[in-house]
Amino acid sequence: MDYVLLVAGLICLIIGLIGCIIPAIPGPPISWVGMLLLKFTNEYSEIISTEWLVIWAVAVIAVTVADFILPAMITKKMGGSKAGAWGATIGTFAGLFCLPWGILLGPFFGALTGELIHGTKGKQAWKSAFASFLGFILSTGLKLTCCLMMTFHYLKSVISYF
Repeated sequence: MDYVLLVAGLICLIIGLIGCIIPAIPGPPISWVGMLLLKFTNEYSEIISTEWLVIWAVAVIAVTVADFILPAMITKKMGGSKAGAWGATIGTFAGLFCLPWGILLGPFFGALTGELIHGTKGKQAWKSAFASFLGFILSTGLKLTCCLMMTFHYLKSVISYF
């Protein structure tokens, strides 16, 4: 049963890494479940302490909250409107149909379109769209860093046990 949990944990970590890029999949929480599965094994349960799982849970919650707040906050700081933030969100999901470039460019063009529909003129619309893109890249980087660290810790822990 331990090997089933180890493989399931590794699969969760891989799905979590993919979820950092694809907005529809909550990457860090799924990666944390992979760490939790390691704790449920009989043979490897002492590798990950409960305190370590709590620390990772706090990090996952912080990164997940930042993922929702950061793009809108950066867009607003750069003078963007709610229409730009909504456009960025819609552009992110629309970008899923145009992989891989759609994931990167969807939020930008979505925010630009939202700003132009809202009535924002030229330079400010582009500035807001860039801010939305920057927020998306920053939040994706935070999620990816968190998931990579969990994956590294998981692999290091399991490999060092042997």
